[in-house]
Amino acid sequence: MSRPTRRPTCRPTRRLTGGPSRRLTRRLAVPAAALAAFLASAAPAVPAAPTAPAAVPPGHVYFWAERGQMGPGGAWDYAPPGYREAEPRVKRHAYSFDSHAPVSVYAIHFRAGGGCLYREIRPDDYDDDWSDWATKFDGVSDTKMGCEAG
Repeated sequence: MSRPTRRPTCRPTRRLTGGPSRRLTRRLAVPAAALAAFLASAAPAVPAAPTAPAAVPPGHVYFWAERGQMGPGGAWDYAPPGYREAEPRVKRHAYSFDSHAPVSVYAIHFRAGGGCLYREIRPDDYDDDWSDWATKFDGVSDTKMGCEAG
């Protein structure tokens, strides 16, 4: 009769904790963490999420390049008296406004063939979607400047 063969017992030659691969992982962990911190600090800043529009101070009218009183560069500020040409970011691109001027002011549009149009903005008036006039806005004045109502 033959005797059953005995299987050799498998015994690991090194312990699983602290073996060469584990030591390598530990050695790489510190430089990897330093690299991650460096990349995070070197990354360009992400623009902040849009915030609520700034409060318009008394005596001023703010114009924004986007609906909802928002837009790149924030609001463009006008305070009477006199005429002021709109900044390029809102000139013919003023999609919202908020007025806290004590008097009516007038959005001015200069026509290509000559002449001009005005749109009255009364004290404490605002528009979050000024689409019907946004592409006409050239500047603002405290007088109608001889323009026709538009």
